[in-house]
Order: sequence, then C-alpha cells, then structure tokens
Amino acid sequence: MPLPGLFDYLMPSDWTAQVGDWVVVPWGRSRRVGLVAGFLQTSEIPAQRLRPLESRLPGMPRLTPDWLGLVSFAARYYHVGLGELALPAVPKLLRTVPTARSRAPAADRARERFATEPVALDEGAVASSLISGLLVKSERTLTDGQSAALNALLADSGPLVHLIHGITGSGKTEVYFRWIEARMAVDPASQALILVPEIALTPEFARRIRDRFPALPLAILHSDMPDAERAAHWLAAAEGRARIVLGTRLAVLAPLPGLVAIVVDEEHDASFKQQEGARYSARDLAIALGARRGLPVVLGSATPSLESWHAARRGRYRLSTLPERAGGAALPTVTRLPLAGSTLSHGLTAQAIAAVKETVSRGEQALVFLNRRGYAPVLSCSACGWLSRCELCDAYRVMHRVGATSVANRSRYRLICHHCASDRPVPKTCPECGNVDLAGLGQGTQRLEEGLSELFEGARIGRLDRDVARRKGAAQSVLDAAHAGEVDVLVGTQMLAKGHDFRRLTLVVVVDADAALFAADFRAPERLFATLMQVAGRAGRHLAGARVLIQTRFPQHPVYEALAAHDYPRFAQQQLDEREQARLPPFVYQALLTAQARGAEQAHAFLATARSLLQDEQPDSPIPRDALAQLTVCDPVPMPLAQLRGQARAQMLIESASRQALHAVLGPWIDVLHAQRSAVRWQLVVDPLEI
Repeated sequence: MPLPGLFDYLMPSDWTAQVGDWVVVPWGRSRRVGLVAGFLQTSEIPAQRLRPLESRLPGMPRLTPDWLGLVSFAARYYHVGLGELALPAVPKLLRTVPTARSRAPAADRARERFATEPVALDEGAVASSLISGLLVKSERTLTDGQSAALNALLADSGPLVHLIHGITGSGKTEVYFRWIEARMAVDPASQALILVPEIALTPEFARRIRDRFPALPLAILHSDMPDAERAAHWLAAAEGRARIVLGTRLAVLAPLPGLVAIVVDEEHDASFKQQEGARYSARDLAIALGARRGLPVVLGSATPSLESWHAARRGRYRLSTLPERAGGAALPTVTRLPLAGSTLSHGLTAQAIAAVKETVSRGEQALVFLNRRGYAPVLSCSACGWLSRCELCDAYRVMHRVGATSVANRSRYRLICHHCASDRPVPKTCPECGNVDLAGLGQGTQRLEEGLSELFEGARIGRLDRDVARRKGAAQSVLDAAHAGEVDVLVGTQMLAKGHDFRRLTLVVVVDADAALFAADFRAPERLFATLMQVAGRAGRHLAGARVLIQTRFPQHPVYEALAAHDYPRFAQQQLDEREQARLPPFVYQALLTAQARGAEQAHAFLATARSLLQDEQPDSPIPRDALAQLTVCDPVPMPLAQLRGQARAQMLIESASRQALHAVLGPWIDVLHAQRSAVRWQLVVDPLEI
C-alpha cells in the first residue's frame, strides 16, 4: 500500500516464500498483491492478529536484491514508504489478484503480447548478431569531440558518472549508441537503459534505436501506455528479454537483470522529477543505480543542470565537451529584436514577419515559439475590469478555441483552468456588470496560429502543444508532416524544443519569453536559458544560414547575452556565483514540507506545529540536536499557487550545507509527523525543484 512502513504476515507451513516474491495476501475483507520485503522471527503484532500469506502470484518473476536495494534506498532518501515507490513502478495489470474467471495469469498474457512484436528475437539470434557485428553502423564520421567523449567512456567500466556537454546537433546520441554497442557486445544477455524526459520524445528515439539496433528487442516504458502494453514491456525488461529499455522517469525503477549501460538524455530537464506521490528524481536514482550496480552512467545535455555542472567542475563527474555540430553544420546566429517602440502584428515585429516570409519563399521551414498554450491567457471585461479567475485555484481560466474560426462565435470557445482542468463556456455578457464587450487578453498558441494564417496566406501551418497532443496520434501527425516537408511554419510550445531533427528548418522566432526573467523561483533563469537554447538548436542542423530571432523588452539581459554567444559555461558560472552568495543549491541541500487543507489557517497551523517539533528541547526528543543545529528552518509561507482545486496550500523550507545533517533530522521528524495523524494533507519533498 502507498503507506509508510511494512505489514507483517505469517509464513504458511506448507510452502516457503523468498524475498522478492509476489504473493497474494488478505487485506481487510479483500485480497491484494504483496511483495515480500524481508523476514522477522518475531512481530510487534499479537500472534492472534497475524494472518497468513495465501499464495504466490503466478507467473511473476522474483525481484532481485539489486532492485529491492534501489527501491529501499530511494524510500529512505525521499522519506516515503516502500510501497509508495514500489507500487507505481509495477504495471497495475501485473499486481492484480487473479480471479477464477481469468483464462490465464496476467503475466502469461503479457509475455505472449511482447513475443508477437516484430522486434522480439530469440536469444540465439541476438547473440549471433552481436558476435558477427551485424548492428547497423552509422555513416557519420565522428568529430574530434565525439571521439574524445567516446574514448573517455570506453576507458571506464566502474561506477563513474560521465557528463557530456554537447551543443545542440553535436551528435550526443551517436556517442550514446557507440558506447552502448561496445558495452553490450561483451555479453549477449546484457541490457541498456535510456531515459528521456518526456513521453513525446519516445517515438523518435525508439525509431532511431530500432534503425541502429534492429536485432535487439526494445521495451518502451512510460505512463501513457495502455496497461496491457506497459505490462508486456515491463515483463520483457524484468526477464531480460528486452535488451534495450527506453522510457521516461518511471523506467528507472524497472528491474533489469542484465544492466550494463545507463544513459540519461536531456539530464537537466525538470520532468525527471516526479511531481506527485513519491517525489523522486529519476536522474538522481539513475546515478544511485549505477553506483549500486558498479556501472558507469552517462548524463547528456546541451544545457546541463547547474547541479551536474558544479559536480563536473569539482571533479565528481567526468566532463566531456562536444563544441561543434556533427557534419560541419554551423550554429544559428541569434539576434535580439527590441520590442520597445515596435508595432506588433499578431504578436510579431515587422522584422520577424519579413524573416518568416523570406524563409518560406525559399522552401525552408520556420518555427514560431510561444510557451503558452490556449487562445488567450485571460478573458477580460473592458467596462469593469472583470477577469476570468478560476474559483478553485489561485489562477485565471485560459480562453481556448474548440474549433472556431471567428472570435464572434463565442459558443466555440471555452474557459479552462490549466491547474484543476475545470471547464466553463465563455459568458455572453460580463458576470459582474453585464457588459457584452469581452475580449481575450494576451496570446496563446491557438491565437498565434490563427494570426500566422492571416499573415502568411497560403503557408501551411502546423501547431504542436499539449492540447494537440491529447488527441491520439495528432502530435505524431504534425511531426510526420513537418519531416515530410508538408509544413512551412511550425508553431508551438516547448514540446517542439527538444529532440526533434527538422532537416529544412532554418528560422526560429521566439515570441514572448520575458516573463520568466523575473519569476520568483530562483531556477527560472536556468530553465529559460535551457528552453531557448534547445529551441534555437532546432534551426540549421542541415542547412546553412540559420537564424534565431528573440523578441524582447530586455535585449541586454545576461540570459540573452549568453544565449546570443551560445555560451553556456559563461551563463552557468554567473548563475553559480549568484547562488553561492545567496546560499542556494547546489551549495545547500533543501527539503520542503507542504500542507494542503480546506483553509489557509489549518495549513499554516500544521506547519507551525511541525516547526515547533524541531524546537523541542525535551531530552527524549528523537531529533538529534547536533544535526538540527546545522539546519535553517524557514517560517511557513503560502505556496506560489496558494489555492489549488479549492484547497489552501502552504509550505515550509528546511535547508543545510550538510546533506547528512539534513537527513539525520528529516527521518525522525517525519516519523513523529506520521504518528500525529493530522487531517491536513502534507508532503515532504526532498531536493525540491519548485519553491
């Protein structure tokens, strides 16, 4: 269960379970699937209350000590129950109690499903293809940077972390593939794990893996897969039948008996941090997995996280740099277009409009980037100033077009909250004063798409954002059309920024990125730089003369200065200097206690009580005083989104220059909080990315 602690059961006298076995157990009046985590000679539970295990779960492989060790480590580090990590790691279908009507155990059906896939080959075929060198080789000659990075990887076989800092288009993936090939050629039962930050990146990466390693069965793991398909792929990975496993953050918790290589692509991406339930970092767990298994781990990014960059600069990670694009392609020139004094048409300056027209006229592609979906960020009344605020969240409902082509047709527009997903029709009159003159303020990707169609009549426009991606197959259709040359202008959010190789794209226009420059979160500049560097990297990967135009009111801002020079090290050093002075990560370690209740008073009262526990001077307090003296405990404050889905939210930050001291306090403190059984919903986030 996703609860703290473990649950005691009696071992039956007629059969013996082992650690790692899946078993069926009684749970109240029902039955559930359990995982044997350990054995005790005696229990704190009275013998008459203990109930026996019922049976083994048929068809499920026994989980290895390596897997249990990683999950146990993660549970201790993030101070969550073992079940909170173990449950989501296993597909629901495989942890379902079988019924009398089941024609076959779920695991057997999953095996059959994966076996029918065309990429699945028997072990003999896989082994012979590796031994005879029948993997498909790349035709690109390695650059000096690629060769140096690959040689550094091949020189190490132990638990060392390699950080590959390669500019966009520098061929990091080629280095990954050649290293994986070398690691897997030694043992026909070996496996490789490749993590990517977003589900949208898996189809393209999977295609490249299948093209390059056609003889190796590939398993894909992410949360958007149908449960039966995910179960089939998980089981193939756990039993070693899948030789390469590609997935998002949950794939790091897949049991891989033959693991020899771990790659975390776009390691800087915040999507590797789980935001619900157990708040683990898949990147950090991948590093822990490599250390536990004695394996090297490769982190790759054009804009490494400042934590990873700092670790590499201090010598904890081995740094390799790819400073040039593969194939001799040049980086795009970056030009800042000042918005002061400019007249905009559909959000674009005259220079940007001219550049798009020129690009399309040459038969090339342009990408117009706006990291804000929907039609307009807010609906407003011109008479009284009413705004379309969400009643449940501390945010505005965003105006979305649902197929309309005319603003006058209000029935085809909706007001949707991006936080709680509540949905309302656009009112015909102002709810406050009855005025009929309501207008959308600002611009989202839908409105930008509409404007581009007017500006560039006859041009083929393709939009990709989360709204498009919700429709099955729609995102891939847009990408396929772009790759086939059937799209002249792409418009979209950060879904277009990473991992895509558009061969004809030579122009990127960034419409509005200034808001992120002054966000309260100290990580905002880092995220903005990474996003803009990534989206700029889509241009000019195959054609010369590529340009990036950034519309901004602050052209001299250090983020844009470093971006124009394609100078990540300069940006990173400036940010690290500021963080060291301000005592921010990576120079301190943090934990965030959040509370959610019906009213703000309840949430703040809970945090105040939690804070008082750290000030308890009683000699029998379980919290070590010497470690506590090394911590800074901040006052409770509202969260940035102070109300979400009708619930008030507050937070309290704890930090220390000593990770050991921080965790020495968190463990007993959290145990005391669990024992109090408060009605307030609370969560501890270790190494938070959003404060």
